[in-house]
Amino acid sequence: MNTKTTEYLAMVRNKTGFSDYKIAKEYDINQSNLSKYSSGKAALSETHAWLFANILDIDPAVVVANTKYEHAINTDNNSKAKFWQQQLNKIFSESEPIQIQIAQFNPIVGDIKSNAQKMLNLIQEANDSGAHLIVFPELALTGYPPEDLLYRESFIEQVNEEIEYLCKSVPSNISVLFGAPQKTNDLLFNSAICIQHNLISHIYNKQELPNYGVFDEKRYFTAGNESLVFECQQTKIGVLICEDQWIDGPISRLCQSNVDIVISINASPFQSEKQQERLDICQKYAKHFEVTFIYVNMVGGQDEVVFDGSSFVVNQNGDVTLQLPEFEELCSMHSASIESYKPINKEASIYSALVLATRDYIRKNSFGGALIGLSGGIDSALTLAVAVDAIGSENVHAVMMPYEFTSNMSLEDSALQARNQGVEFSNIDIHSMVDSFNNSLDALFGNAKVDSTEENIQARVRGTLLMALSNKHHKIVLATGNKSEMAVGYATLYGDMCGGFAPLKDISKTMVYKLSNYRNSISEVIPERVITRPPSAELAPNQEDQDTLPSYDVLDDILMRFVELKESVDKITEQGHSLEVVNKVTSMILRNEYKRRQSAPGPKISSNAFGRERRYPMTSKFQP
Repeated sequence: MNTKTTEYLAMVRNKTGFSDYKIAKEYDINQSNLSKYSSGKAALSETHAWLFANILDIDPAVVVANTKYEHAINTDNNSKAKFWQQQLNKIFSESEPIQIQIAQFNPIVGDIKSNAQKMLNLIQEANDSGAHLIVFPELALTGYPPEDLLYRESFIEQVNEEIEYLCKSVPSNISVLFGAPQKTNDLLFNSAICIQHNLISHIYNKQELPNYGVFDEKRYFTAGNESLVFECQQTKIGVLICEDQWIDGPISRLCQSNVDIVISINASPFQSEKQQERLDICQKYAKHFEVTFIYVNMVGGQDEVVFDGSSFVVNQNGDVTLQLPEFEELCSMHSASIESYKPINKEASIYSALVLATRDYIRKNSFGGALIGLSGGIDSALTLAVAVDAIGSENVHAVMMPYEFTSNMSLEDSALQARNQGVEFSNIDIHSMVDSFNNSLDALFGNAKVDSTEENIQARVRGTLLMALSNKHHKIVLATGNKSEMAVGYATLYGDMCGGFAPLKDISKTMVYKLSNYRNSISEVIPERVITRPPSAELAPNQEDQDTLPSYDVLDDILMRFVELKESVDKITEQGHSLEVVNKVTSMILRNEYKRRQSAPGPKISSNAFGRERRYPMTSKFQP
């Protein structure tokens, strides 16, 4: 509604690639008149309104009515302005309501050509289904986050080539909104690109650049400073990009233009129970500004983050009218009918995140399958379940590597789970290998007493065997350690920490038990004894984890408070924890940073995950 002459002229320039001089010459427009159009001093004549409508392939009645309205405003003719506004309203009310397709999209970072082709396929399907506009997530064309790929000139060149390809290939009667980096005057922007009538009609540059947690956008991008409103099917649509919606400024400025719909394109990583926060903020804005709010999110795993999708639409009353599922790549049409919103429970959501993150890491990196050291303990049992659900039993190989401290229970339960899940299962006795190491080191160890050194040799033999199988069969080793163990260093560097990906890296031990019970509620694949027995590394006689660590319910509460909530020792002890235990745990957390720096990547689940998100010095004298 109320598109101005200057905007129509800009659209003609974009579509034709002509300068004003060439437009005047090509279409027989007086140069003086064109100058007035360009400066906004005059509205299009009716003849030129029809001409521009024809060039742009849009409804002439709309262009003429907008031209007449603009002329009336310029000449302070209120009665004519009111008349032509009524005509515009009539045209819009009689037009078909806008149909918007939401593309919950899973790109591969850096695979720009394939991402573009995949987008085009979805665009064509949306066009065939009658959509007027299809919306893709933030940086859909490149994947998120592209990190230092953005510094490569050839990367940006490929982006521009594929945008040009999309402009040429998109059906002319559908509009497309998607995220891509854009470079202007040596400044790089995180942008939303709008293609209409086979040309780039609008570009919006993200205004709020997150620089916390897993985000590092100020390293690469320059912040934009202008809002974007475009029209599609006589509907005024405002655009935001992810962080923009969490700050009042961008949306407040945007809604001053009396938009009908706000679309926010996102690459928002999964975090347990974060979806409600997204809904709350969007419902607030929808009701306050009386707009429809469309939230479009990326889906898929990318290294240490996993995107959950969970896209939705909120109407002016704050009602959820469309809710897309978590962790599924799909398209859905926004409509006026209210669909029931049924969130899955916490454990189901986290488990689905682990499955998707594992699947995408393996598939996007072209591994031939997965290898897991199956110990008979709950961590490796859950990792095996995740792996099978991610890539199928035929692609998973479980390896049991017993030594003299391995119980019969562990042997039996490992074999049982392997049968339950239909995976290849191998049993490699490591007695001779461990004994060979110990015998070779006897003279060098002297009379030193047996300690964790001998325990670690067992773990490192197992790690070596798994990595050898990985090399030979081109399968990735999935590390089985959980967040609780990684926090306090209860893991062997170059031993059980070996692996290319760690699905449980951000999962506490207590959550491991909950997820195992959840998975068994679907089908019982993890033997019950694995869940109910006391946890043990089985590296020494009659060993249990609680010989070295506090009980996991105590440890995990301290861990959550110290790592995720960043509480002080004093504040944690106020919650009833022993000062001695808190000091011991926090000290272990801080001094084991060097181990975590060498650990495999794993998906972020919590509000503060080890790795990309939580960055502490390895060398530090800080006392909490």
